[in-house]
Amino acid sequence: MSSPTTPVERAFEAALYTDTHDALDAGASILAADPDADPELARRGREFVAAAWRRGWQPADVVRLVRREVDNADAHVRLVSELIRTQAPDDRARGPRWAAQLDELAAAAPPPRTDRFTHATTVLELYRLLLRLPSLEPLDDGHEPKRRQENHRPASRMLTRIRALLAKAEATGFPEEAEALSAKAQELMARHSIDEALLDAQAPAKDAPGACRIGVEAPYEQAKAVLLDAVAGANHCRAVWNEAFGFSTVVGFEADLEVVELLYTSLLVQATSAMTKAEAAQRAGGRRRTKTFRQSFLAAYAHRIGTRMAEAAGTQLTDDLLPVLATREVAVTDRVDTMFPETTTTRLRGITDEAGWTEGAEAADRAQVRTRPPLD
Repeated sequence: MSSPTTPVERAFEAALYTDTHDALDAGASILAADPDADPELARRGREFVAAAWRRGWQPADVVRLVRREVDNADAHVRLVSELIRTQAPDDRARGPRWAAQLDELAAAAPPPRTDRFTHATTVLELYRLLLRLPSLEPLDDGHEPKRRQENHRPASRMLTRIRALLAKAEATGFPEEAEALSAKAQELMARHSIDEALLDAQAPAKDAPGACRIGVEAPYEQAKAVLLDAVAGANHCRAVWNEAFGFSTVVGFEADLEVVELLYTSLLVQATSAMTKAEAAQRAGGRRRTKTFRQSFLAAYAHRIGTRMAEAAGTQLTDDLLPVLATREVAVTDRVDTMFPETTTTRLRGITDEAGWTEGAEAADRAQVRTRPPLD
């Protein structure tokens, strides 16, 4: 085996294949001593990013993982964001979700200026992580169906209206106003999704289920994953949680995936707001078990939301929609089975606070979840 010939190769051999601090310091010292190594170091970083894409990762996944795995990760997040942006022109064309993730990274600040040794240490820590990324289930976000491209602008306007209504519902302090705004948003969601289903049924080239990953962040990620699963199921999608990497993969048709993202985010905001108010009341009464209260609150909220949405789903369908939706459900199930031939179930842990459970269930009853109201 030949010896490393460049400073970058020597630094990599010293630092990337072990987890010790001494090895990291040795590699960083090699890089810090040679400014001429910087172009090769950046090029190798772009190669690591491209390798992550080949393993099924997407920009938001990588940034999320860096934030989860690295202590004080601000510099690492900025660095990987810059690498992703600079690698993008060399990448193949991908779908709209990928483009949206790149757009979000475009707003990220560049890495902070530090001394060469500190910068080299950050680079090597990041490259260690990128080098060891396992393979994920590919989402095949490589193209946008022709029919959807033709209808993309109207759909975007509809979703913009939905987002605006949900944002107002989350911000208002008046329950009646929130209910009216949420009800209108949910009506638009239903029309958007059903119109897409009927249009697809009439198209010569049928659409196919897609998939997206939605972050399920700590703390209380189990309860949040249950909530996302409930939202996905009520909207003709399926969610598979990856606890190790902090996301769920949601499989469904594009219009339904968009609804799931919007509604899950809105319900999580509503749950957090309600939990904060309930917790303040508990503290005022002298209680201090904050963690168990929050965990039980969110678990009950997710459970009750799931029950309500399942009940609503059985009363919102018309006979003419059943064959169309049944066909789409089979397609979604087939895609899930292909992507995830082996899955396991898990039980919620640490749900021991009775007051938290009661408060969470009551908050879920107040939340707006009529995702598929009957349409006139």
